[in-house]
Formats: sequence, structure tokens, C-alpha cells
Amino acid sequence: MAATRRLANTVAVITISHPPVNALSSSVRHALVKEFGEASRDPKVEAIVLNGSGRKFSAGADIREFGTSAIKTVSLEDINSTIEASQKPVVAAIEGIALGGGLELALACHYRVADIQAKVGLPEVLIGILPAAGGTQRLPRLIGVPAALDVIVRGRHIPASEALKLGIVDEVVQGNALDAAIQLARKVIGYPLNKKRLSTVRISSDSNLEDFLDTAVEKAKKQFRGAKAPLACIEAVRASVHLSYHQGLEKERQLFFSLWATGQPQAQQYAFFSEREAGKWTHSSGARWDTEEAKPIRTAAVIGLGTMGRGIVISLSKAKIPVIAIEQDAQQLEVGKKAVNSLLEREAEKLKQQGSVPSSNLGSVHFTLDFGELQDVDLVIEAVYENMELKKEIFRKLSSVCKPDAFLCTNTSGLNVDEIASVTHRPNQVIGTHFFSPANIMRLLEVVRGQQTSLTAIATAMNLGKKLGKVAVLVGNCPLFVGNRMLGPYLEQASYLLEEGYYPEEVDQAMEEFGFAMGPFRMMDLAGLDVGWRSRTEKGLTGAKVPQGTPARQRLGSRYSPLADILCESGRFGQKTGRGWYQYEKPGGRTGKPDPWVKDFLQKYRKTHQIKQQPSNPEQIVERCAFALANEGFRILEDGIASCPEDIDVIYNNGYGWPKYRGGPMYYASSVGLPKVLDTLEKYYKANPDVPSMKPAFLLKKLAALGGPPIKEWRTQVGKPVNKL
Repeated sequence: MAATRRLANTVAVITISHPPVNALSSSVRHALVKEFGEASRDPKVEAIVLNGSGRKFSAGADIREFGTSAIKTVSLEDINSTIEASQKPVVAAIEGIALGGGLELALACHYRVADIQAKVGLPEVLIGILPAAGGTQRLPRLIGVPAALDVIVRGRHIPASEALKLGIVDEVVQGNALDAAIQLARKVIGYPLNKKRLSTVRISSDSNLEDFLDTAVEKAKKQFRGAKAPLACIEAVRASVHLSYHQGLEKERQLFFSLWATGQPQAQQYAFFSEREAGKWTHSSGARWDTEEAKPIRTAAVIGLGTMGRGIVISLSKAKIPVIAIEQDAQQLEVGKKAVNSLLEREAEKLKQQGSVPSSNLGSVHFTLDFGELQDVDLVIEAVYENMELKKEIFRKLSSVCKPDAFLCTNTSGLNVDEIASVTHRPNQVIGTHFFSPANIMRLLEVVRGQQTSLTAIATAMNLGKKLGKVAVLVGNCPLFVGNRMLGPYLEQASYLLEEGYYPEEVDQAMEEFGFAMGPFRMMDLAGLDVGWRSRTEKGLTGAKVPQGTPARQRLGSRYSPLADILCESGRFGQKTGRGWYQYEKPGGRTGKPDPWVKDFLQKYRKTHQIKQQPSNPEQIVERCAFALANEGFRILEDGIASCPEDIDVIYNNGYGWPKYRGGPMYYASSVGLPKVLDTLEKYYKANPDVPSMKPAFLLKKLAALGGPPIKEWRTQVGKPVNKL
């Protein structure tokens, strides 16, 4: 049964039963209509309590029904209106979660009781839509416009203690929320119903509120570049101010369908489901890592307390895993210790504000210089800087010190995991765990399997990622793995655009208006131009030994742009030096302005190499940069480094600032049309044969020849021979 009903004296308890999260599917909605109807007509019932089975109220609508005929049957708002109009008091007993439609259902009840561990929220904006079952009309009437707008536009999960302060719930209990709800239902029998959200309630309009809403629109445009859902949420809440309740519901419905027509919800829901499926990989033998039992990680260690290492320590501690943190000398250990303790204090304060006991929600951290203390840890994560010899030295030491079944992880962002594993006595226990900075905030974790990495090691690393609250994606071992490998052609095209007449701010503006959190040149300034320069120097691509030539000079047989090298040779390393592609108010400053020096430098460069400046064309910028990303993604699929296009999109959505409302670079290529992507790349490559990264991948050609099938059908072609069309 999708919903059941029992009688507790004069209180009918209706329980949603649709494991695992009690999603409000069509069958659940029909069952709720039936049970509420019968309870309302039953003379023995004086009050009704609504709860969810499995200590979960409801995670909301069943997303898979969106766009299908199932959504057109009994709507959630039909149920909500019925509940709200009930002459018998209805109390929601919220345990676990009440999210999206789940919270909208609870808001329609006259009272709400929540367990202290419960979380509520309206996260629809995160999948490209707005609350469409009265949430944008009931919540502002209940807690006020500013608070409701914050909840709806940010889409965050709100702890029960905060929900009580805001007025979303009426009572929070430490024990059984269902029992408390039944008690409350009995108390309010015969009293006037709590109907704060009914159509008779109107919010008065005033100029300050209008200014507040207008400001919210401007902030949303800047914060959510190009995303339609946050703006629609604000307009729906604005409707709650100016329109009657039922007119507001109609406006909410219109805005929902307008959003659906943009295609953004479909892209964001693709991204949502891709995350849930991320990393499911099948070995050539047919074995799957997710059928293996992950080993429990009771204790862990982190080697290196730089920015990345500190973030990893915090991530482990937040997951209640005791950590041993190691540095190479006393001074660096002390610096790292202070930084980690400062971050831990912030985390403890957050937990305190949420009503949790900090000491019971954070794992202990022990700082040491002694590798000998690692003999009993279950897993070690090496997080020193990118130097192969240093990493090998550390892994030799770990191999001799750690217990035989300990897992040895490297946080390398692109070095050969197999080469690192080769110096150990246990290559099957070595695996790449590429965190993204700051590691305690960024959700992405690239798990890199080596040639000899065991399925158990893979399962353990993937499970650890889940425990840390990360989106873990399993990838193969190749230079730079997936994310950084794709970044190469993207940044390459950005540099070529500068050579050909654009300026950094023009390229960044085009990519940011496309939806990127940060354009390529702002990103390089933030990361530090010297990082890439050091890598290129080690490869022999820079320095006095390289002959100067044309802007398309050949290095390693292909076009090479020296622009970033010239900036570094001038001491311009980005934000850290106050000068890079932009100028900053001071070293370490965050706000960059176009630099006259860079403009003059580029003009002289073009004049020297007789390059005619092109007129600004944002569409060309986006096509060249975005298609370069997708093209490399097709090569990665050809090489078997990623198992499916969804994994690539998850990596870019969560680690590289790709706008989720465009699905990811592979989804975007599919939505634009693979024949168009292929045609654009072929034209560019024909005109620039010295840029091999823009040569269309074989898999792209094959899929385009098949008519550019939907992305969900690409799996049938990935892994098949692609070198013959």
C-alpha cells in the first residue's frame, strides 16, 4: 500500500509508505486522497495525523514522473487543498526529511511536529523548478517574505531547530515525533483550526518589501548567472504579496510551466540522476566494484598539511573518522595545526548552532612528525605537492610502515597512479583520491583506479567518498585523469582567442554569461599562473631553449600559445602577486580589474605577429571553449577513462563550475546537436590543422553519423570500436 490508515482512539494516523524516501508518486497521491477522504467522513475520527514510514516523512515529488502523464492525475496541490480545508485538525509528524513536495504537504497541515534530527526544505530550485504545490504561497504567509525567500531561492535543508525558530514547525521533540503529534492532535480537538495560510490571509504590500524583492532579483542574476529557476521563485513569492491566495497558486503554476519550456529543468534533473549513478563502472572481466564489500575505515591519516591536506583532514573529521596528520618538520606542522584547529572550531560552532553536540560529531585529529604512528591506520591519504619523486619517496615509506591491509591513497591531480604504486609492496591497495580545493567544501572526488588496483580498494574509496559527503566518480589512470585533461583544450582555446584579438575580460564575460562560475582567465589568476608554468617548464615547453617564432609556433608538433609564459616571466602570477591577466588592489586581492598593461601587451603581440583583431563575438567564444571540452570528453570515452558521458558531466558540474542548468559539457553537446558540434569542430580544425585538440573525436563522428542520438543512448556505443566509421 502507498499509504495506510489506523485509528489511535479518536485520531486517524495516515502513514505514507513508499520506500526508500516516501516520494509522492502518482500511487501515493491517489492513496492519500482515498485515506483522507475516508478519515474525514468517519464519525469516530476527530483528528488526523500524517507521517511517513521508515522514519522519513517524504522527500517530495517523484522526479521521474515529470513530463509524463502520471503528473497530470491527482496533483499534490489537490491533496494539500483538501487537507487545508479539513474541518478536523491535521498534524504532520515530521521525522527524517520533509523536502520539496514533502514540506509542501506538511505546510498544508494545520500543525507540524518535528523530530530534533529532522530536516525540512524546498530544494526544487536545485533541479531547475520552483515549489509547485503551493509552497511559494503558503510559506511566505507562514514565516514572512524575507525568510521564505531565503529558504526557497537557496533550496537549502533546514535543521528542525532552525525551522522552529522560523515558524515552519510548531514543536520540536527529542523523542518520537509521531507520539508527540498524536498528543498535539488530541489537545487541539474542538479548538479553532490553525489556518494561517488560507486565502483569507493577505500580505500587505509596502515599498520596503518591493525594494527587498527587486534587490533579491538583482542578487540572483549575479549569483545564479543565467539560471531561470531562482528568478521564477522570486516572482512566485512576489505574487504572494500582491495576489490573492488562489491567484498566487495560478501564478505559481504558470511559472512552473514557463520554466519547463526553457529546457533547464530537464538538464538539471539529468545532472541530479547522473550524480546518483556516478561511478558505476564495470571491469573488462565483468566484475563490478559496487558488488564488492567496502572495508570499514575506522582511522585515517593525511600526509601534508597544505591547503589541500587541511581540507581533507576536516572532511575526515566531519565524517567522525579519527585522523593522524603528518608534516615533514616542526614549523610546518605547527602552521598546519593552527589552520586545522581554526577550521575545526568553525565546524564545531556550526554544529552548535544546529543543536548538535560538537564533540560527538567530529573525529579527533592528532598531529605528529612520526610516520611510525601510522602502523595501525586503515587508510592514508597523501596530499603533498605535485612531484613524482617526492610522492614515490612517501609511498615507499608508507609501504613499509602501514599494516598490510591499509589502503594507500594519493591526492595527485594528474600524476601516474601506477608509477606511484610501483614502489610499494601492495600496488593492489594503491588508489588515487583526487580531492578538489577547498577539500572540505568542494563536493567532487575523482577516484582513480590503477592497473592493479583491487575492486575492494575501489569499493572502499568510493564508499569513503560517500561517507565524506562527496560525489565520487570512478575514472581511469591517464595524464590529468578526466577533469584536468579536458581543461587543457578549454584553456588552450581561451589563449588562442587572445592571440586572435580578444581580451581576457571579453572571454571571461562570455563564459560567465554562459553560466560558468568563473571565466578561464579569472580562474587561472585564482589558481596561480605559476602552477601551470612550472608544469610546462618541466615538459620543456618554456624557457630560453625554445626558439621564438610565430604565434602558432610549433612545440611538440602542435600550436602553442606562449602568452601565459610571458606573463609569468614578468612576475605576473595572478592574485597572489596582485597582477596576472587582471590587476588587483593588492597581492592576494580577490577583485580583478582589466589591466592596461595586458591590453598593451596583447596589442603589441598581435602587431609583431601581424594578426588582425577580430570583432567581438561571444557566441564564437562559447562554441570554441565549450566544444573543445566536449570533444576531449569524447576522446576520454574512447579511451575508457570514463565509463559513460554522465560521469564526465558530474565531474564538470561539481568540480569545474560548469552551470548545472546546462547539464554538463556532454549533455550540452547533445542538446546543441552532435552534427552541429561536429561541423563546427571540422571547420575550425580545417582552418587550424596545427590544433589537434580540435580534431573531431572518432566517437563524436560515429554518434553524429547515427543521427546524434540522445545522451542516454550513447552507452550502447561507448567501448565499441570507433576507429572505423
